[in-house]
Amino acid sequence: MMIGVSEVRQDHGVEWYEEGQMHQNGYCLIVVTYGKCVYWVNHEKMIMEKGDLLLLSSSVPFYGKSIPTVFHTKYKIKFQAQEEALKLTILQQPELLKHKLGCYDVVVERLKGMLHQWMERPSYYELMATALFTEVLVQISQELDRGIIPTEKHRCAERMKHYIQQNYREKVTKEELGDAIQKTPNYAAALFRQVTGQTISEYVHHQRIKTALYLLTESRLTIIEIAEYLGYSDVSYFYRIFKRITGHSPSDYFHERSPLV
Repeated sequence: MMIGVSEVRQDHGVEWYEEGQMHQNGYCLIVVTYGKCVYWVNHEKMIMEKGDLLLLSSSVPFYGKSIPTVFHTKYKIKFQAQEEALKLTILQQPELLKHKLGCYDVVVERLKGMLHQWMERPSYYELMATALFTEVLVQISQELDRGIIPTEKHRCAERMKHYIQQNYREKVTKEELGDAIQKTPNYAAALFRQVTGQTISEYVHHQRIKTALYLLTESRLTIIEIAEYLGYSDVSYFYRIFKRITGHSPSDYFHERSPLV
């Protein structure tokens, strides 16, 4: 395989501390998902916050710690890469890469799936985790290929994402998002895709399906009721979108529902 994953974990808390050095030909990828923490790499101090990615390559000494009283969470993946994988843009960087992720939501969704595979260890979990992580590296490489995105564009994308998160059960248009950032509709749609790697429609569907997963396991609503609640008037269309995003049917999650008390 081009990529070999050796560790998948999630750090969190206010008393985290770690120091070390990667082994030869090894890498460590870190993505902060909440709060802030700090790393020192080659005597350079870096404040890491939600949406930040840090890639450390072999033989780079580092240490990191929590910021006092500030809670944080992050994913940490240790992996090795064979020659073919080194063609990926993310692995052609210098020995240190710090980057603000535009495709944050897609990356975190895959990392969450990796952690689940690593913790539960079902059949072929290593292959599944490697497949998910390969997709992560490709997504990030494609983003790097598009060039550094200015901070102001990140801010506009975050405002649009916030608008969608508040209104995803309704039809969200590029006109509405243009109004949200005081730009033209076409500019808003193009900027959203440039920063996130997703179309407006794709992002809306992902927000809906995240809620669907919660309702399927934690509520007593039927699949038809969940589909209608999320704005899908055609339940067969809901099934297709759900299967495309999760790889499963909505009914596959019924067995995870808590028993009635």
